Parts: sequence; structure tokens; C-alpha cells
Amino acid sequence: MALPPPQCGDTVQPTPQPFRGTMHDIVIQVLGVAGLLALVSFLPPLAARFQVPYTVLLAGVGVALGAVIQTFAGPGKDPLHDFLNSLAELDISSDVLLHVFLPILLFETALAVDVRRLFEDLGPILLMAVVAVFVCTFAVGYAVNLFTPLPLVACLLLGAIVASTDPAAVIGIFRDLGAPRRLTTLVEGESLLNDAAAIALFTLLLEMLTRTSHGGAAAAAVDFLRDFSGGVVTGYVCGRIVCMLVEPVRNQPMAEITLTVALAYLSYVLADHYVGASGVVATVTSALVIGSVGRTRISPATWGAMEHVWQQLGFWANSMIFLLTAILVPRLMADAGWAEVGLVIVVVLAAFAARAVVLFGLLPVLSWAGLAQKVSNSYKSVMLWGGMRGAVSLTLALAVTENFRVPDKLQSFIAVMVTGFVFVTLFVNGTTLRWLIRLLKLDELTPVERAMRNRALALSTDSIRDRVSAVAQTYEVDGAVKDVMIARYEERLKKIDRDSQEEAKLTDEDRVTIGLVILVNREEELYYAHFSEGVVSRAVMEMLAGRSGRLLDAVKSQGRNGYRAFEEPFIAFSPWMRTASWLQRRFGIHGPLARRLSMRFEVLVAVRTVLRELLAFTRDRLARVLGQEVAFVLEGMLVGRLGIVEQALSALKLQYPDYAVVLQSRYVGRAALRLEHAEYRAMHAESIISQEVLTDLERDLEQRRRVLERLPKLDVRFDVAELVRRVPLFAELPAERVATIATLLRAQLALPGETIVRRGDRGDAMFFIASGAVEVLVPMLAEPVKLGTGDFFGEMALLSRQRRNADVRALGYCQLLVLDEKDFRRLVQKDADLQSHIQAVAEARRQPTQSSPAVPAVS
Repeated sequence: MALPPPQCGDTVQPTPQPFRGTMHDIVIQVLGVAGLLALVSFLPPLAARFQVPYTVLLAGVGVALGAVIQTFAGPGKDPLHDFLNSLAELDISSDVLLHVFLPILLFETALAVDVRRLFEDLGPILLMAVVAVFVCTFAVGYAVNLFTPLPLVACLLLGAIVASTDPAAVIGIFRDLGAPRRLTTLVEGESLLNDAAAIALFTLLLEMLTRTSHGGAAAAAVDFLRDFSGGVVTGYVCGRIVCMLVEPVRNQPMAEITLTVALAYLSYVLADHYVGASGVVATVTSALVIGSVGRTRISPATWGAMEHVWQQLGFWANSMIFLLTAILVPRLMADAGWAEVGLVIVVVLAAFAARAVVLFGLLPVLSWAGLAQKVSNSYKSVMLWGGMRGAVSLTLALAVTENFRVPDKLQSFIAVMVTGFVFVTLFVNGTTLRWLIRLLKLDELTPVERAMRNRALALSTDSIRDRVSAVAQTYEVDGAVKDVMIARYEERLKKIDRDSQEEAKLTDEDRVTIGLVILVNREEELYYAHFSEGVVSRAVMEMLAGRSGRLLDAVKSQGRNGYRAFEEPFIAFSPWMRTASWLQRRFGIHGPLARRLSMRFEVLVAVRTVLRELLAFTRDRLARVLGQEVAFVLEGMLVGRLGIVEQALSALKLQYPDYAVVLQSRYVGRAALRLEHAEYRAMHAESIISQEVLTDLERDLEQRRRVLERLPKLDVRFDVAELVRRVPLFAELPAERVATIATLLRAQLALPGETIVRRGDRGDAMFFIASGAVEVLVPMLAEPVKLGTGDFFGEMALLSRQRRNADVRALGYCQLLVLDEKDFRRLVQKDADLQSHIQAVAEARRQPTQSSPAVPAVS
């Protein structure tokens, strides 16, 4: 709506322009942030070029940029002065760093951690992340207190700030040099959790220093435990909620990734401001939940994209924290003198002495007590020297300088001490850590790894040589050029052969263990491949992934014996399955049993499929790397596992034949929908169908998928008279006599593995399988005869009490109906017609011309 024009006689006021100054300020701030991002983009290649840790180069550039700002910032209208002025006037507060950048940095680091490996070394990690933080805090606090008149609480506050390690530089060096994976896991795990412990301890000490907290050491300890545990619970709950919320937006990458970004901030804010717990612990915990559980909740296509997005976000957060805090260093260190330099040295010595006490004093005790695997002295040395500090310590120091309750002198002192300490660890430890790793030969492969490397290299080189020859022929390359290229690969093969002759010889047991580790890792990859194809459901994938982790642990600790001992308990009936079966038998509640049967069927089919793929993988690939003899052993173990799975699957089909058909249809239908979706996507990529048509087809697929995912109804009702009528002995009897025989049946439950009938025992009853499966072990047959729901055995006992000619063993829970021979004979004695019928059947069975039945009769 337009304003009316001014009337004659009105005073015309100048039009206000309230946004001009504000707009200019915003533009200048955008220029500053954009300039920093542009600067950051050139630093990773420079760090790689000069072989220095990225964070070390980042800190150096930040300090240099701060010095330039101090010197050249001032009046000027060109972009360079505006850029420097924007950085000089940029409001860099600890709140911005803690609430904007820190959650992203923590979430990205935790998301990249292998949770399974983290729990394998949980003892040493917790020792370094919690105990070491307290030891460092008190060591630094008391050391500084000896040389300064500052109160002990203030000195302890300084100790808590410098207790938090920064893994960014260390992990970068590890990856460049190929350091052992376990060493990387130990350092990553420590840095994740000690950030949380150090910040929680820092908060308590700051409250005690500013007199906003009352109570002594006991109260502080209780507060620390409350903050830590509260953060764990909050983060876990938030992570699980997001795992549930991601289901409705599945296959929507932007929505799924956005949920994880929201989780990083929500878990931090909810814990810190509403629950009154540690936001850092909550963010780390929620990321670990997503990293372990989310892979089966977030759509497979999104997972890879999400990892790339978080790597980018983590890079920005780490870079901006370092630059923004390093810019302040020249101003913070302006009044530092030789006394401060001496105190920085005291802090450095105390912090690293405390770290050495934990690594070389307490950690061996943990291993001696059997609470952790032994950590080698070379690992401890690298962990000691790699205890560098970084973004978190600088941010906490900045928070102290902004607290008006902290005296100015103490603010300046802590800022100088922390800044000096951080830069000593970065520029001294960070630049020499690479040299230390090489000195300790941690970048070298073990004899076993070197042997594997040579075998794999020989295999790939031989294959590539043949492919190079084919490529040269395809592109009609001159023969001379082709010969030169092939000669190069021939020379490489000769060198590999020479290295192989000098390497340590691997024992057969070493090669078998290596092969089993490869197979277990490959097995998990194949499960995820089938999950990404939509064939394996989320719940089953979670079960199989956890099982693969436990199987890998068994192989690493016990070798082939651990591999053999693991599978049978996994295939056995779980307590949940036993409970569901009991509810169905006792109370007729079918729902739990239907769910367990559906999951069991899917698990067995998935394991069977993957085991067959592993057999082909062993013959085609592992045999060429590990040798034919080892491959033969591995094949035998896979075949053994496959036999157990086949038996369990066969028993399930026998026990619930109709339900098994429904489950198989559901399984194949899920795969068919996935193939349909892939075909529609391909047609859209080839411009055969438009986006509108694709959307309509995908909508139809989603509706069909929802129908298919509904749990099919389990109907285990049976007709007793029909069971009786299936027996040839009673097949031609009138309905009333069949009904009379049915009244004589009594129920009996057989447990999995229980022997129902023993060979050689006197036959005194026959059995009807109302529900379940059994195997008949006939001595003269190579394979046992399997019977399922609706079958019967032991009918010859009703004609003559002969001794049993076979063992009959239950394959699962069997609901049997038993017809006692004595009860049957009493009935026959009362019914002349029935008696004559039985005698005629018995006489017919004694005839030598009687054809043998397909399934041998069981006495």
C-alpha cells in the first residue's frame, strides 16, 4: 500500500535509511568470513607440500594474520583494508565457538570412529580420557601453584583447560604414514571422550572460582558424574529418536543429512541448557549412536553422501576455530615476558609428566589386571608425544577471558599460559611426531602384513600386465611401446619375487587366520550390499552386523577354533524364540512367534546366500593370495557353516511349511521391488520416462512395499482327524472310528536336539508331528530322513511291539501327538471291525511283494 503524498504546508522530513550502515557492516563481515574460507582452501595442499600437519600450518597462518591485522588494520576503503578491519572487529566470543563450531567438530570426529574398535580398547581409552584428565589437571595445578601466588582453584582451572588433546594433527600424520590402526583408534577415542571430561571439569572449577558453586571436592565429584552421565543419556536418547525419525524421510538425502546436522546442535543445547548436563558428552554420544545404528536406518545411498558432507563441515569448523583463535594470539601475548615463558615451560613439563605417569604407570596395571589388551611401549611413546592441544583448549581460554567474574590479571595469565602451551605442542611436538613414528618403525608393515602385501601385489601386477597388453591391442599402440610397458611390469614381478624370498615365512595357521579375518570382513560387506539392494531388512542387518563383529573378535582371539565354535550357538534357538514358541503353545498368542520366525527365516537365507558368495570368493581370490592349501581349509570351514545353516532352514520349512512359503514369497518380492526401482531409475537416466512418470512409479512402489512389509499371519492350527487319516493304517477307516482314535492322542513337547525315539528300544507308541521337524537316523542310509509338520513315525509299534530300527531326533521345538500302543489295543479289542481291519493291514505288510515306501517305516 503506497503512502499518500505530502500536502501543502506539511513539513517534509528526509526519508530515513536505517539499513545503510547495517548493510555495510554485514557486507564487511561477509567479506571477512569469505576471505578466511578462501585462505583456508589453499592450506591443505601447502601442508601436504611441506609435509607439516595441517593444524600446525593453520595455527602459524592464524598468528601471522593476527600480526598483519595488528599492524595494517585501519582507515582505508579498498577490499584489503576492509578485510583486515572486518577481522579486527569480528566479535569472536567463546559462546560462538562453543555453540556454533564445537558441536560440528565433535560430531564429525565421533561419526568417523569405528564404534566396534572403540569398545575393543575401551579400557585404555577411558583411562586416557578420564583418569588422565584428572591427573593432568592436578599435576599442572599444583606445579603452577608452587611458582605463583595464584589460588589453587585457579591453577587447577588452567590444568583442566590444557588437559584436552586435539587429534586433528596427529590423525593426519598417522594416515599419511600408515600408522597401525589400533594406535589411531586409541588416539581418536581418547580425544573424543577427554574433550567431554575436560570441559565438564573446567565448568565445575570455573563455577568454584567465581563462587557460583558451593561445596567441596565431594560435591564437585558428584556434579561431574551427573554432568557426564546426564550427557550420555541425553545424547543416546536424542540419537535413537533421530534414528526413528529418519524412517519417514528415508531415501530423501537432503532431509536425512539435515536431521543429523540438527542432531549435533539439539543434543548439545538440550543437554547443556535444559537437562543441566554436559553438552559435549551428549553430542559425542549421539554421533556414536548414528555411527553404529544409523547405517541401517539411513538409506544406503545417503550414507556415503552424509559422510562427505560431515567431512566438509568438520574441516570448516576446525579451520575456523583455529584461525579465529590464532588471530587473537598476538594481542593476547603482547605483554608476555620471560617469566611467562618460564611458566609455560613448567606447564608443558607438568602436563607431559602427568601423561607419562598414566601411560607408563597406570596403563600397564590395567593390562596386568586383564581389563585391557597390552599396549606396546612404542605406542605409548607416540601417544605421549602426540598429546597435542588445539581448538578446544583455546576456546576454553577465551571463555575465561570473557568472564567478568574472573579478575583481569587471572584472565591474562590463563590466556598467555594456554596459548603458549598450545603453540609449543603444535610447533614442537607436531613437527617432530612424524620423525618419531619413523624412528620407532611404526610406519613399517609387520612381517605378516609384508608377506600379504607381496602376495596381493604379485596378483594385481600379473593381472594388470595382461590388461595393459589388451588395452594396447585395443587402441592399436605400437608394438615397441607395448613391449616397454609390459617389460616394466615384468621387472616389478621379478622384484616382488626377490622380496618374497627374503620375507619371513608364514605358517599355515597364520595364513588360515589371515584368511578368516578377510572372510569375516568380506561377509559383513556382503550383508551391507544386500541391505543396500533392499533384500535384507534393517532389523536383520543390525543383527548380522553385530554378529560379524563378535565373530571377528572370536577369530582374532582363537583363530580357526573361534570361527568354528561361533556359528552353532548363533543358529541355535535364542531365548526370544523360545519365549515366543512357549507363548504360542501355552496361550495361542501367534504374533511374537510370527515375528521371530520371519526374522529367523530372513537371517538364515541371508547367511546362506553370503556363505555361497564367500565360497566363490575363496576359490577365485583368496586361493591366489594365500595358496590352494589354505583356500581348501577355508572352503571346508565355510561348507561346515553352510551345512548348519541349511539344516536349520530345512527344519524351519518342515516345521511351518505353509508359513515358509509365505516368507519366501515376501523375500523374493522385496528383491523384485528393488529391481523394479533400479529399472525405473535407469529408464529415467536414459530419458525414456520423465520425472513426473518416475515419481508416479516410485509412489506405486512405495505403496506395494508397505503392503509387502506387513507381517504375514501365522496359522499353526491343525486338524487332528486329518493327521490320523494320513496314516496308511487308518486311511480307509470311517470318520467315526478316526474320531475315536483321535481322542486317544496325548500331547508331548520335544525340545531342539532331544532324542524322541532310540534305536533298539521296545516300540510302545506312534507319534504325529502336529508342529515341528525331526530327523530319522536310519543306519543303512547315508543321509537322515527329515519329517515335518503333518508327518508321523513309529506306526509299526501299533501292529507289533518290535524294537525301534532308528533314532528320531527333534530339529526344533516339536509339538507331538502320541498314540500309546496299550490304549490303541484296548480300543481294538472293543471294536471287532477295527480289529479285523488292523489284522488285514498287518498281513499285507508281511507280504514279500509289498513295495517299499518312499520313506522307511519307523518301528
